[in-house]
Amino acid sequence: MATAADLKKADLAGPGIGDYRELEKILPNDYSSLLSPKDTQKAVFAVKQYIEENLCRELNLMMVTVPLIVDIDSGVNDMLDRDGSRTPVQFHITNDHDRNPVDAQIVQAATKWKRMALKQFGMKTGEGLCTDMRAVRKDYFLDHDHSAYVDQWDWERSVTAEMRTLDFLKDTVRKIWKVIKGAETFIQDRFPQLRTDKYPDLPDEITFLHAEEILEMFPDLPRKQRETQILQKYPAVFIIGIGWTLSDGYPHEMRAADYDDWVTETVSEDGRPMHGLNGDILVWNPVTKRRHELMSGGIRVNAETLRKQLEMTGQLDWLDLPYHKAVANNEIPLSIGGGIGQARTQMLILKKAHLGEVTVTVWPKVLKEICRKKNIHVID
Repeated sequence: MATAADLKKADLAGPGIGDYRELEKILPNDYSSLLSPKDTQKAVFAVKQYIEENLCRELNLMMVTVPLIVDIDSGVNDMLDRDGSRTPVQFHITNDHDRNPVDAQIVQAATKWKRMALKQFGMKTGEGLCTDMRAVRKDYFLDHDHSAYVDQWDWERSVTAEMRTLDFLKDTVRKIWKVIKGAETFIQDRFPQLRTDKYPDLPDEITFLHAEEILEMFPDLPRKQRETQILQKYPAVFIIGIGWTLSDGYPHEMRAADYDDWVTETVSEDGRPMHGLNGDILVWNPVTKRRHELMSGGIRVNAETLRKQLEMTGQLDWLDLPYHKAVANNEIPLSIGGGIGQARTQMLILKKAHLGEVTVTVWPKVLKEICRKKNIHVID
């Protein structure tokens, strides 16, 4: 029988339910979309425009282009975690009869590219960029809210050393939450049928909790179960400090060592020492009755914390890559940034049971059959 430690270790990396028999039990049996397929598409693009415009306004960002593929040698692809369990799609571009080839990867996210782009586009302190990022994550288990095709509002903003604080991080997250909540109100005005007692709306405020505080509340539970429990009390939370090893010997979740700063010392509201200037926005999804992640991000590593985190994860050799050299040599701006899942947010605000109702991608036959039986109509 698996011990609590075994369950915690197994829960560190790799998202998704991982079992279609279990997924079939979890997806709702009484589901009926509140919007027709045509109205869903109208709503998707209305919400997309609202969030992009208001996110740029609240955080002083501008929309910029973003790569779908990057050079392997650049080191700017997002590795998502630190254990190598989720690897990017890569391919060889022969180019010029293989005399000038390029080995490329499809991005998993634009996390590190955005920080380089702050310098490329001449962003001053307090200015930033937002992207309509598309990516492929081939190692996901494909369920109701994980897809191999990923779309995000990947954003990044230039900051000073003095701005690298927990208070600044929280203030930024509150502005993002204001946009997400505003998008819900905006689209319900256009489609009143989205207002229903069956599915409660998002709360006006988001709650901030450190991963260590949540562990103290539920010390024997693995992190997904801890998140599920805390969302019963607070339906929208920002979990701080994801990546740092907690008191039970495990991080809340695996987090790559070369973008978010999860090692910097901070202090909790009651005066206790904590770590981390990053986190995730999670909400309770009343349609699926499950935890639902919307954003991952935070204040990015500086030269000191990059080296410390790479040393802790045994990846100091990465300091030879162009991106990592740029951070280590203070050649690119200090920054704060994150990735807000577009389909995830649309699914939540439009009160859908499955990502496939708002975005087009590939799904296995077994999943499409489960959805068909449950009146969930994914887009082919």
